[in-house]
Amino acid sequence: MIDVAIFSVYIEDGCIVCDACEEAAPNVFEVTDDTCFIKPDVRIDGGYDRNEGKSGLKAEVISAFSDDILDAADACPVDVIIVVEGTGEEPPEPEETAAPEPEEMMTEEVVAEPVELSGDDLEGLLATGDRSMSIMFGSQSGNSEDLAAKFAKRASGYGLDATVVDMDGFDLSTLPSMKRVLIICSTWGEGEMPDNAEELWQQASTDSAPKLPGMHFTVLALGDTSYEFYCESGKDWDRRFEELGATRLVERVDCDVDYDPAAAAWALDALAAMAAVDGNGTFHEDQVEAIKDYVSGAAAAGAAGEDGFVVPNITTEAIQVEINIFRYNPVTAASGRDTWICALPGHMSVLEALRVLKATHDGSLTFRDGTCDDPTTAISVNGRLVLPGNVRLDSVAPTRDGGLRLRIEPLPAFDVLRDLVVDHWTLERKRESAKPWMVAATREGADTAQGVMGTMDPVTATSLHSMTDFSSAPLLHSCSDATPHSEEYLGPSVLVGTWARIHDPRTADSNRERLQTVIDSRNGIKAETDLASIRRQNDSSRVVAEALLDARTSALSRDSFNGRHGKHVWWYTWTVKSSGRVNDTVIYRQVLGPMGLMGNLFSGVTARMVFGFTRTGGKVFNDLLGMFAPPAGIGKMPKQFNSQVDNHHEVVAIFNEVDGRF
Repeated sequence: MIDVAIFSVYIEDGCIVCDACEEAAPNVFEVTDDTCFIKPDVRIDGGYDRNEGKSGLKAEVISAFSDDILDAADACPVDVIIVVEGTGEEPPEPEETAAPEPEEMMTEEVVAEPVELSGDDLEGLLATGDRSMSIMFGSQSGNSEDLAAKFAKRASGYGLDATVVDMDGFDLSTLPSMKRVLIICSTWGEGEMPDNAEELWQQASTDSAPKLPGMHFTVLALGDTSYEFYCESGKDWDRRFEELGATRLVERVDCDVDYDPAAAAWALDALAAMAAVDGNGTFHEDQVEAIKDYVSGAAAAGAAGEDGFVVPNITTEAIQVEINIFRYNPVTAASGRDTWICALPGHMSVLEALRVLKATHDGSLTFRDGTCDDPTTAISVNGRLVLPGNVRLDSVAPTRDGGLRLRIEPLPAFDVLRDLVVDHWTLERKRESAKPWMVAATREGADTAQGVMGTMDPVTATSLHSMTDFSSAPLLHSCSDATPHSEEYLGPSVLVGTWARIHDPRTADSNRERLQTVIDSRNGIKAETDLASIRRQNDSSRVVAEALLDARTSALSRDSFNGRHGKHVWWYTWTVKSSGRVNDTVIYRQVLGPMGLMGNLFSGVTARMVFGFTRTGGKVFNDLLGMFAPPAGIGKMPKQFNSQVDNHHEVVAIFNEVDGRF
């Protein structure tokens, strides 16, 4: 009998940052803004990420925290903590057998011929042999590093195992061992290398630099055409690698300051070309286009049939699915949960699964049905807010032992009508109250073939469209942590539409001022508690969160500190700045005002507290505070009377910075 022990642990996609794992095993897990990482001091490789590479845990960690790790995995509500088990025993080494001696030793030069791959062998090319690739970056401002990280994530779709390599501190002697290398380098100043690439360039420029006959490479150069030596650093690397014997697979691309489109096009060619290099280092040029089609899905939907096109039949094997659904009956006001266990194909959407349950198990199951992108169908699946027609069963939860579990609930922040159906009318009323319709200004137009038309700067148009390009207003409304707890708060979907309308150059000034009052109102952006819950929903929500952050900054800079509450804060901070001491009685006096202080003399509060009848039963006098504080504060004020302030100069600097906002 062999005891099964933990070997490693990693985090799959879908983490909802609930903190359950960190509470169960704080020495192993650390929750970030949008996922959970395995701490570096418990891993053999010392990495700090989700440990998708399944690096083993240190022996002392396994010994001390195995139970905590298992508890964390059990506590995860979305089952994304995967524990890798091992026996702890090394497999026996194979016995060495003596090779038979040849009767006659002959030496013959063998020339390896390139292997011809057919379309059927494409998957084998992308999945077998050494698939490592290095993406080296030289960066001054971080742009090259960001691109390297972005393209490294895409590389897995091409069957490549990409590693991002900082040129700073890189060991040049290891370069010949690399088969595939992408170089992304910016140019600094007048044709100079960025700081992190200068030392490596000096080494690579010497005569003793190692030769690179087995390497395939390509270069992306970042620069600025306003400088004389445009993209010079990238050109230098491109030329030097060729001199050292490396093979250029894709021609170098030089990018101006607006580098994103050119860099994206370069990456498509570069990744496909690198993927066409097999494990032996042979480049199969004839497979590059097939790889591009395979990655884009065009190969799966290839032309066939009489009409030249056949819709692909994408199917997966049936898996056991445990579906737990929230139920509510408005007639009896009874709520609960129903659970079904059934076999369904993994490629089936969540919406299709609901249809199957309704048709075959329970005809009373109620949900909003529609097309796959119908914004009103949004629901919560395992804590994620999704459009169920766009989500496959096998993508919304990890498969365990051939099965998966789903917890389906209605959207938060709305009243439930029945089961998974919620009332969207409250959101529509809020949208109506904001009056988001267009009130256009008179502006100049351009004379086109279709007549006189208004024009807009492309950058502005892209920004406006990206703000409002979200899949579902109810879904976005539910992303906020504030909307379930505030019936008055307008919500992110209404506010981002209002903010976009404010920045639309077509909007009349009078309407822009009215919309600004909506943003600044009590139920506007200042009612939003945390933008992080919106940001981590999906890519479009990140743009929405950035827009709402701009709206909040704008609102705070205008009137956040105005009014009575702002003056209270100002008086308090002003005394701290002036004296260097904390005295809570200052703000207490400001809140009560002279009439409030006088009123305490006749309300019985003073007599009650002076003679010992405190509300809490505490001391009547708190040190000397009771001798100077307002009567209502006797026996209740904390020990903050004339307490010394640490780092008083920092308080002064902060006050001076924000004083103009009060």
